[in-house]
Amino acid sequence: MSETKQFKTETKRLLNLMINSIYTNREIFLRELIANASDAIDKYHYLSLTDDKLEKRNDYKIELAFDKTNRTITISDNGIGMTKDEIINNLGTVAKSGSKEFMEKINKEEIDKDEEREIIGQFGVGFYSSYLVAEKVQVDTKSPYSDQAYRFISDGIEKYSIEEIEKENVGSSITLFLRPNDEDNNYDEYLDQYMLQTLVKKYSDFIRYPIQMEVETEKPIIDKNGKETDKFEKVHEIKTLNSMTPVWKKNKNDVTDEDYNDFYKSKFYDYQDPLDHYQYNVEGNVTYTALLYIPKKAPYDLYSEKYEKGLQLYTKGVFIMDKCKELIPDYLRFVKGIVDSSDLSLNISREMLQHDRQLTKIAANLEKKMVKHLADMQNDEPEKYRQFFEAFGINLKFGVYNNFGEKKELLQDLLMYKTIKNDQLISLKDYVLNMKEDQKYIYFVSAKDKEAVMSMPQMDMVKNKDYDVLILSDDVDEFVFQILNKYEEKEFKSINQGDLDLLNDDEKKKAKNLAKEKKDLLTKIKESLDGKVKDVVISSRLTSSPVCLVSGDGISFEMEKVMNQMPNGENIKADRILELNANHPIFKVLEKVSEDDNKLKDYASVLYNQALVLEGFKVENPNEFITKMCDIMVEAANIDK
Repeated sequence: MSETKQFKTETKRLLNLMINSIYTNREIFLRELIANASDAIDKYHYLSLTDDKLEKRNDYKIELAFDKTNRTITISDNGIGMTKDEIINNLGTVAKSGSKEFMEKINKEEIDKDEEREIIGQFGVGFYSSYLVAEKVQVDTKSPYSDQAYRFISDGIEKYSIEEIEKENVGSSITLFLRPNDEDNNYDEYLDQYMLQTLVKKYSDFIRYPIQMEVETEKPIIDKNGKETDKFEKVHEIKTLNSMTPVWKKNKNDVTDEDYNDFYKSKFYDYQDPLDHYQYNVEGNVTYTALLYIPKKAPYDLYSEKYEKGLQLYTKGVFIMDKCKELIPDYLRFVKGIVDSSDLSLNISREMLQHDRQLTKIAANLEKKMVKHLADMQNDEPEKYRQFFEAFGINLKFGVYNNFGEKKELLQDLLMYKTIKNDQLISLKDYVLNMKEDQKYIYFVSAKDKEAVMSMPQMDMVKNKDYDVLILSDDVDEFVFQILNKYEEKEFKSINQGDLDLLNDDEKKKAKNLAKEKKDLLTKIKESLDGKVKDVVISSRLTSSPVCLVSGDGISFEMEKVMNQMPNGENIKADRILELNANHPIFKVLEKVSEDDNKLKDYASVLYNQALVLEGFKVENPNEFITKMCDIMVEAANIDK
């Protein structure tokens, strides 16, 4: 006998909201129904611990089947099932969570800690996700506390029916009668073996019970001698679709590096083993497990706008989100991995997080742990850390620079650079430890490599002093040093910017007197360059080179180049200061021609353009530069034009 009932809530509007508004991705119907089946088995297991009437079992499973002819999908479990009253309360009342009530009840009782399990459902709406793909749903169920089995049928609009049926085994089977295809939706895609396997792997891979389905496969035909032939036959077999126990929930002593690496490659689609992995099991104010990986190489699109950072998010073994960007800061965007926590506040559809304090706590805790892990790697496995820094160091540099240096104290010790004395990357701490006693500053220069640095005229005095110099090869480096300003009370100083403070007191005094003596010449040279330079000075950094160009305080030449390459570059220009070596023969030539304004202008122009070339800038007027060079060469050789 069948009886028809109205739903116990404001039916049509609320059900429409449940089906069409709460869930934005229809494929999650399978996740929700499998989670419900897992809850049903959990409930049976809990009750069997204390209720002698319930059979003690170890054959728990969830079964999945599809029928292309009748266009149905069926999810079955051998869990607790439902009585008639429970059907009315749990299925006939929208948003009534039997799981939540069950947990509230058992939390009042003492349960053996070794047998504790996490019930997944909490809102009581997962069942209604069925109607994302189904026009009708049938539930056949039997409870161990009832001699009678029942069938629930509803189209999810206003009414439902309950009838008595024959069912031998305890548990439930939910059959979805799929909606007809329309212009916008192809529901038949869920009647595909591969699609169902994919959805189980994606959303329910770590449900603790086996999810089984009869699948069609091809196997080689065996000949009469028991050998495989090159012919195949189609066979049907029962296959377990899920892994059940995730690698991060296994005993660490039972998991090898190979297990971790295999998980990484299969989950994050990398053909290489990761460079490193680490797992955290955190309990306290916030409880979570995190399994994180550092790839061996940066993904090709890591720095593109299309790249999405984030960690995979699970709660109680159920997949929630592929890339939860809130869990990691931008400077750790390269990190792959998972976070599994039962403390997160999920919204009703389990599709996205509410922005709550727990998520913020996990993110902050994770960041500290990841930075500490990198520091430990730097100290304990320096070669591995250098490999890491070659691949991802620029991310840490951006981490220092971003938000006006908010993270500089946290990250500065992780920075590494090559120097003119070290072909391997070294830390700022190691640089400072190896500084000479009389060295006041941390010297640096922006260049592609050591060879380029050693050929720079600005290096003359630094090389004479035998000071080491950091080689900055990334565009962001000088911005980072500007944010840091100093490290362990040692200021950063560019070899091609400002005063290097390399002279002793006597040398400074001589330089000052020489500058006064040659003031008129320097002024005439500056004027002849017609505003191209801010100043012309006697150099304190050149010993063998005739000339160099340096920038004033503030914007450096490297910053100028970087900022003008940006889409909204505003033609920013660093102050240009032309430095002349008073001990070079060219300076005597300048003094000799100083009375001839035209000659002085030509000589100054040539020297200025030479300095531009040395600094990596374009010559302003190549034809004029070449002509003046040739004229000077002809004149020097006393050849008539």
